[in-house]
Amino acid sequence: MAAEQSHPTIAAADHRAYMEYALEQARQSPPGPTNFCVGAVLVDADKNEVLSTGYSLELPDDEPTDPGTTHAEGCCLRKLARKHNLPEERLCEVLPKNTVMYTTMEPCNKRLSGKRPCVDRIMRLKDCIKVVYCGVKEPEDFVEQGVLVIGRKRLAEAGVEVTFIEGMEDAILAVAKSGHVKG
Repeated sequence: MAAEQSHPTIAAADHRAYMEYALEQARQSPPGPTNFCVGAVLVDADKNEVLSTGYSLELPDDEPTDPGTTHAEGCCLRKLARKHNLPEERLCEVLPKNTVMYTTMEPCNKRLSGKRPCVDRIMRLKDCIKVVYCGVKEPEDFVEQGVLVIGRKRLAEAGVEVTFIEGMEDAILAVAKSGHVKG
């Protein structure tokens, strides 16, 4: 297995700095015309410690029992599950009770591929992931906004707060859409 990844030291509750770190992850994602380049960072909010990172298409979609791992949030969770030799849905056994996720784009609520949406992944871990900080709402390039609003509502109803960090939208969208054909 690969060596432990080192993470930058970020001041506690510096949401913009954590979002910038998530954007660094997104920049590693291979751009394509049918995907967004997204980055995610999982943080122990009490200890101010990065637990895992992920970016779109970081890991292969090779787990038939765990479909949909090519999105940033899924890769972030899957890497942590592998580290602890647990299935993803049991991560609350090792995650701190005040875990938060930073993701450059809001978690998907529907995947055109039919694979497990990121909202469902987070909802399975709602007892330990308390807040999801997002850089931007998902553009309507692939899924209409009405479907996305339902995802935010589902997370809120499950007790997971969704908060948008403002001020980085242009940079995030430039990276997210880097592989899209400009028309």
